[in-house]
Amino acid sequence: MSDMNIKLEPRLVGDIKGKFFIPSYQRGYRWGKDEVTRLLDDITENGDKNYCLQPVVVKNLGDRFELIDGQQRLTTLYIILKFIQKNFKSRININFSLSYETREMSESFLQDIQEEKADENIDFFHICHAYKTIDEWFCAQKDQDLAADDIYRFLMRNVKVIWYEIPESADDDNSDAISLFTRLNIGKIPLTSAELVKAMFLRREIDKNAELEKEKQEEIALQWDNIERELHNESLWFFLTNSYTTKYQTRIDLILELLSKKSMNDKEKYATFFYFDDLKKSGENLKEIWKQIQHTFLILKDWYEDHELYHKLGYLIASGAESLQKLYNLSEMQITKSEFKEKINALIRDSITIDKNYIELSYENREDSSKIFRLLLLFNVISVLNNGEQTQWFPFDKFKYSNDGKVSWSLEHIHAQQSKGLITQEQWRQWLELHKISLNNLIDSENHAEDIPQLLEKIDNELKKKEIKNEDFIYLHDEVVKLLSKSLAEIHNISNLALLNCSANAALSNSTFDVKRTLIIDMDKTGQYIPFCTKMCFLKYYTTGMNQLMFWGAEDRKSYVNEINRVLYPDFLNEKIELQEEN
Repeated sequence: MSDMNIKLEPRLVGDIKGKFFIPSYQRGYRWGKDEVTRLLDDITENGDKNYCLQPVVVKNLGDRFELIDGQQRLTTLYIILKFIQKNFKSRININFSLSYETREMSESFLQDIQEEKADENIDFFHICHAYKTIDEWFCAQKDQDLAADDIYRFLMRNVKVIWYEIPESADDDNSDAISLFTRLNIGKIPLTSAELVKAMFLRREIDKNAELEKEKQEEIALQWDNIERELHNESLWFFLTNSYTTKYQTRIDLILELLSKKSMNDKEKYATFFYFDDLKKSGENLKEIWKQIQHTFLILKDWYEDHELYHKLGYLIASGAESLQKLYNLSEMQITKSEFKEKINALIRDSITIDKNYIELSYENREDSSKIFRLLLLFNVISVLNNGEQTQWFPFDKFKYSNDGKVSWSLEHIHAQQSKGLITQEQWRQWLELHKISLNNLIDSENHAEDIPQLLEKIDNELKKKEIKNEDFIYLHDEVVKLLSKSLAEIHNISNLALLNCSANAALSNSTFDVKRTLIIDMDKTGQYIPFCTKMCFLKYYTTGMNQLMFWGAEDRKSYVNEINRVLYPDFLNEKIELQEEN
């Protein structure tokens, strides 16, 4: 599309003029009640604010336009205007018409819609149904005359389409109307704001003083594609955002959104495009606009390549504490890089500041749990930042997504003592099988393990049964936990919590330390990602003194909390986490 002499502009419905020809490769009018009603509701809900419909893509044939994309929208607008003309404003003018290559009768039927002819062909049926829907919608309004006046005024003055015009002389391969129609409709791929902004740089202007020379256009097209390709580096992308491709149809949309300060969640679908189009109309030079886009991308790349900023900004985004937009706006202030880093540190400190000591927070309280999760995420990120002379980088991409989709890291007990969540036969059997291994290991490591063989025999007998009774499982569960536990006075506080990815598996989530430790080792062997501090915790690298690998006891909890304090206090934590001594 780099050489296509396209015309691209927002155009009011009142300024749509001419004859529109719908070729044979398109089906007829097919909008139903939902689409027509939604269009009318959207127009009225926006009131005097500008509202933009999807692009209308046409090819200029000289005396008429070939309508490549937008038939359903343009036909509905025509039917609405015909309804208002017939029922409310007989003198209003409709400045465009629609004709069809293979459905000649449909053109005359649009001029005079007659309900009694609805069954004559499928086009008539859908046109009549849309007309009836419009009638019912107006009848539902409290003041029909006022509603008609409003709709007509909004259509003429506030409702826009993005006019995307390909001249008849265009010889680029992409100008083939059937190929473009297939892309936009059969493939269900709408034009994006990013594509429209790109077209703004690559089109030919009527005013030759305003256009970019061909060489510059080719340079921009190449640079544009390079930025898009770099943003497909998952490490860079998931450092910048928590969103996958569902939010951004093209990833350069993220850069354009930052510059325009228009969120992709904005109700105005093409708000980003309008921002750049308004810049150009205000006299901004296209080369300068492109420099702004490049500059924004280079700022993000600089953050990504700065070891400290990568981790600190990445944490703020991953935790949801700050948006990329806010961080970008902060960087645009007239401050030095060192001042910017100071402000980032302050934002991190604010993100984990609470009105009590972290040891007082409980896993069982949802709000407390989210605060602990955020603190442990920071603990993981800053631990990696501080480790290894800038040779290690926290993998935000692996933390957020895997090849199978989104990863759900959750706050989990390092050692679980309760059977909460274990409610099915399958879960009971899996839990018992997992803990048989730990009990067998315990026989070899403990002198007081004479009761373990008897317990293992009871478990085997229970597993042979067709159905395990709830009370029998609870008894076995409590006996196993008693043997595989050391004193845990406060099981739900931060000293017994870590980030794990087993929340979807109730048997694992409710397992004792040794079972989870085995899981971590198996995951590590197969190359699965495990958060840095979670791995260090289960491999007992934090524990000082006597190290009992099968248990998570008082010394382990104390060492774990001490490490959190060492990493985060006083730079980010306002006070140390105070773990009470256990008897």
